[in-house]
Parts: sequence; C-alpha cells; structure tokens
Amino acid sequence: MGYDYDLVVIGVGPAGEKGAAQAAYFGKRVACIERAQEPGGAAVHTGTLPSKTLRETAIFLSGFRQRELYGLSVELNTDLAVPKLLSRKNAVRELEVARIKWNLERHSVPTLTGAAHFVDPHTVEIVGTGTPRRVTSEVFLVATGSRPHHPPDIPFDDEDVDDSDTILQIDRLPKKMLVVGGGVIGCEYASMFAAMHVDVTLVEGRPRLLSFLDVEIAERLRGAMNSLGVTFHLGRTTRSIQRVPGRGIVTTLDDGLEIEAEKVLASSGRSGWTDGMGLEALGVGVDKRGTIKVDGDYRTAVPSIYAAGDVIGFPALASTSMEQARVAVCHAFGFTYKRQVSHLLPFGIYTIPEVSCIGFSEEAAAEKKLDVVVGRGFYRENARGKIVGDKDGVIKLVVDRKTKKLLGCHCIGERASELVHVGQAVMLLDGTIDAFIEMVFNYPTLGEMFKYAAYDALGAIARASR
Repeated sequence: MGYDYDLVVIGVGPAGEKGAAQAAYFGKRVACIERAQEPGGAAVHTGTLPSKTLRETAIFLSGFRQRELYGLSVELNTDLAVPKLLSRKNAVRELEVARIKWNLERHSVPTLTGAAHFVDPHTVEIVGTGTPRRVTSEVFLVATGSRPHHPPDIPFDDEDVDDSDTILQIDRLPKKMLVVGGGVIGCEYASMFAAMHVDVTLVEGRPRLLSFLDVEIAERLRGAMNSLGVTFHLGRTTRSIQRVPGRGIVTTLDDGLEIEAEKVLASSGRSGWTDGMGLEALGVGVDKRGTIKVDGDYRTAVPSIYAAGDVIGFPALASTSMEQARVAVCHAFGFTYKRQVSHLLPFGIYTIPEVSCIGFSEEAAAEKKLDVVVGRGFYRENARGKIVGDKDGVIKLVVDRKTKKLLGCHCIGERASELVHVGQAVMLLDGTIDAFIEMVFNYPTLGEMFKYAAYDALGAIARASR
C-alpha cells in the first residue's frame, strides 16, 4: 500500500522539529502537523526559551549582577519592567520560530495546520479552519508536548492565580507573590521575581528543594534564594487558596498559617497533551496524566506509532526530547546513525544562581555503596569568578577513590549550565580527573575551576589512603 508520506510528525516542538529533519536528511518523505499557528511548542512559546529570556532580562533590568560588583544602588522602574520583559521574550520567540521554519523548509518538510486525530494506525484526520483532510503515513511520531497540570483545588479561573504558561502574560509586577511548588519551574520563577524586588514566598511539600539534586548543591541554592529575599515554607502543603475581599489571594497552609499575595503561581507539574487524538482506541497506552507509554526505542504498543518528548514524561527536557525523536526515527527506518540516547543526561536549572548537574550525587553514590571522594573548586578562589563578582559558586566533582574516574559533576553559579558540559565530556569518554590535571585552561576562565576541583579530589584520595 502506498502512503502519502513515510513519516508524519504530530507537533513541532523540539522533538518534532528534530525528528522530522532527521528523517528528511536521510531522504524520507516527511510532513508535520501543528495545532498552533506557529511552530515551536512550549519550549519556544511558553516554557524553556521565554522563561530563560525573562531570567536574563530580569537580571539586567534589576541590576542584580552589578549591585555587589560595583556597589551600585539600582532603582527598578516597575512600570517599565513588564513591557521590557515581554518585548525581549517576544523578540527571542520570533527569531526561534523563523529558525524552525527555515530548518523545515530546507529539508522540504511541509507543515499542515490543525489538530490530528487517528483514524487507524496509518491514517490521521486533520481538523483546522477549513475542510478536514486525511493524511496517511508509514510511520507517525507523536511529539505533542505537555501543558500545565491543574489540580481541582486550585482556583485557576482567578486572573491572579497562574500556572507556568499564564505567568508569562503578566501585566504588572506584584508586590507580593506566592509560589506553590518547589520544583524546577517554581524555583526558577521564584528567584526571577525576587531579583526584581518582588516579595516572594515559596511553599513546597517536600522537606527540601529539588530532591534529585546533590544535597549540598540544593542547600546552597536555598541559601542563595533566601539571600535574594525568598521566604521558604518547606514540608508544608496548601489547605486552600481563595480570594478574600480586601486581602487579595489568601493561601492557608496545612498548619493554619495564612499567606496573603497579589499573585499566586501554582507549579503542579505537567500533563501530556494527548486529548482527542484517539490513541487509546488504537491500543496505545496512555496514563491518567496523558503520558504515552513507549519502549526503549520510543515505539508505542502500535508498531507504526512512535512518541518522544514531554508527551512521554520524565525527564521532559528540550535537550532530551530532541535526542529521543532522533533515536525514534532512526529505529523506525533502520538508520544506523543514532541508536540510543546517552545515559548521561545533564540537568540545567535556570534559577538565580544557575544550577546544573550530571551523574551521581554524593548521596546517590553512597546509596550505591560506591567508594567516592569529592573535590570542589570555588568561584571565590577563581580569577574569573572574582571578575564577575560570584562569591558563592562551586563546582563539585564526585570521584571514584580507587580509579579516579569522574562519576558526577555538580555546578552552582554563573554559567553553571555551560560548565557542566566539561565534566560531561570527561564522563562520556569514561575519563578520570587526571584529564583536568593535564588540560591547559584559558586564564582567566571559570573552567579553570575543574583543575582545582580535581586537585582537591586528589588530596581527598591521598588522605583516605593513609
């Protein structure tokens, strides 16, 4: 049977774009379907890029980096802050949308606008503004992404109760803000608004922030955010969130404490965007949060349907989504080019300060009964760290005591999400910290801290061997 296309990709976010380009690069006939008017998905329009752009703009507008470095007193014009924030976000979005369109066009991949519904394993019906049309394909890649989860006890119908999408539509800077949820998104926005002199309170049900982080790094982040002005209520949950006349939005915690705020950001995780696609009727496994179940090759229970990106759940990062889609396409068509996603996945958290990590934390290594030591390099002892005014940043290495192999790299501070890749490269090559000793680093650079963290680890190995 002849199909209209070899591959149809549903959703043009990071996973969809890269999966489509990968197949087209190897000569496959590819088309994309996108429900929105512009490609990019949450990464471009409501998540990754907008929030990171807002972060950089907030740091600039607030004079955050300059306050301690030059002893300046910076006055933030709150009337101008939001328009400046939004204009920069929109500029970056438009540039990235143009790049995605150019990438698909140069690979001769058309984009069909509308919502896709599966008719059978090789056919979808596209419903848009015009007459519905049907498209057939040998293989489908579902990359529809995710959207904020809305627990029923949170009044999202109130204009001042936001999720991680609607917070980007703010029209003013509030004086007081409550963030519910101390995950990645909650911490990022809490630090961002605090840098702009908003009185921020963060409530998190777990006893510490970001439980997947190395404990020391998570505690350093909490301390840094506290210095920004963020008030924490850890190990607490919300009993109710409601508007009270004359008091704004009042949140009552499980211990009875009431917190008043002009704005509430409820960061309650995300759900896969699979509604109305007809996947379950074909036998594709979809859980109660809309997450599609896939095997190690990113194939669903229906052989012709693959899925990648946020719609398949953890880790739900733009970086991993791209790689998952490439691997899915290579498996679907038997390409030998890329057969698996690396087991080493870096995490970047764009708080103020940045945090990034890869591999074993000190605690995870101990749980695995690995014999490890740690080495640290401090920004305050690094020439570039002194130049940029970062006194609190740290690079922490987790090292096998006997073999000196690098097992984990954890960074907090200026450019942490860039620095972690130095550790990642050594780990991917199964290297030891001797690599850092042998390397010649530009001076002055933050990267030079890897050498001194390695020396610190060697000292710890020597002390443990006595």
